[in-house]
Amino acid sequence: MARHIYLIALGSNRRHHRHGRPRDVIEAALVCLADKGVRIRRTSPILQTAPIGPSLRRYANAAAVIETKRGPERLLRLFKKIERKFGRRTGGQRWTSRVIDLDIVLWDGGPYAAPHLTIPHRLFRERAFVLQPAVTIAPTWRDPLSGLTVRQLTARLTAPRPLSR
Repeated sequence: MARHIYLIALGSNRRHHRHGRPRDVIEAALVCLADKGVRIRRTSPILQTAPIGPSLRRYANAAAVIETKRGPERLLRLFKKIERKFGRRTGGQRWTSRVIDLDIVLWDGGPYAAPHLTIPHRLFRERAFVLQPAVTIAPTWRDPLSGLTVRQLTARLTAPRPLSR
């Protein structure tokens, strides 16, 4: 069976009763993935970022390059199972605080679309909290839709812009 390589994003901004602070939750989620047979090839530093939307708590965000025999939909099911194990509930208001969020950003198979999964992740080009950790471990990975590397996407997003008059 073929092995696939993925770039994933991890985020947390709520303590977990067993794992502790959000940065510790991210580390525990990576251990959980490894325990499920996912090879963690590289991990970014864990960054503290401002929340989006109604949440008031700062996030811990990271990225990882992983390797697995699972295809995209099977990997997504594993992610959802881990999120539930950590106490994440589905439904409710978007962008609220959460114990853990696991997202597939890119993979070695090019564009992919299914009813509940799109690769590349639809919003990753607009999210510094995804690109800044990702650029530390996968700067030359390319967005198959724009052709730009993670480094180029990060530069475009974070470059200073002149003030409008």
